[in-house]
Amino acid sequence: MTIHCSLRAIGKIENGADGLIDAFCEYLHDGLFIVPTHTWNKVWKELPHYDVRSTVPDIGTLAEVAAFRKDGIRSLHPTHSVAVFGKGAAEFVLGEEKCASPAPLGSCISRLYEVNGKVLLVGVGHERNTYLHSVDERLMIPDRLNPTPFEITITDYDGKILKSPPFHTHFTAASDTCVSEYYPNYKEAFEYTGAVTYSKLGNALVYVCDCRKMTDTCRRIWEKADRDLCISAEPIPRELYEESR
Repeated sequence: MTIHCSLRAIGKIENGADGLIDAFCEYLHDGLFIVPTHTWNKVWKELPHYDVRSTVPDIGTLAEVAAFRKDGIRSLHPTHSVAVFGKGAAEFVLGEEKCASPAPLGSCISRLYEVNGKVLLVGVGHERNTYLHSVDERLMIPDRLNPTPFEITITDYDGKILKSPPFHTHFTAASDTCVSEYYPNYKEAFEYTGAVTYSKLGNALVYVCDCRKMTDTCRRIWEKADRDLCISAEPIPRELYEESR
């Protein structure tokens, strides 16, 4: 299970971010707890270097704490690393330095589909649902990756310098902003197919997202779509995801 979280939305938490991580690790004692520790705003063409030991995540306090905890393993993905806690964490992050895009098949984020994983959006919406980038890549949605790649140097836990493959960042020629800003367009479709249910954590609304169901819903939609559905804030037509009556 992975999480995107606004700690402020939850309210007071005993021991703050560490307390939240401890609680999820205890609850998922037979599984994996995955915290995104993305660095896409620090590692880019003009600054193409990621150090797993010191590069601070871009995405908030929970990520900053998770990235450097001694009981987790942070992956070597240069722009979309994750910190993984639990049995088998080291094996789960293997090979991330070989990723040539943010969320390709075989990456930690993408493999949430194969392991029937869940995404929790705590106090945030689908605009923070990084898993949907992996769906774009899995379904090979056009106009999602920069056609001009660059090489990134990666420093691993032992200080060894690695080289990424030619790396393609997120890019959409048809929009001035990242397509993730329009992932909330999927909200009603996910509700209809049961891909998302809702709960509460403290004061925060929680989206409980099923990775396989989200992927299958998106596949159904894109098989029928005749235009890009994530370049503006327009509802996705119901006929693209509703089952035939």
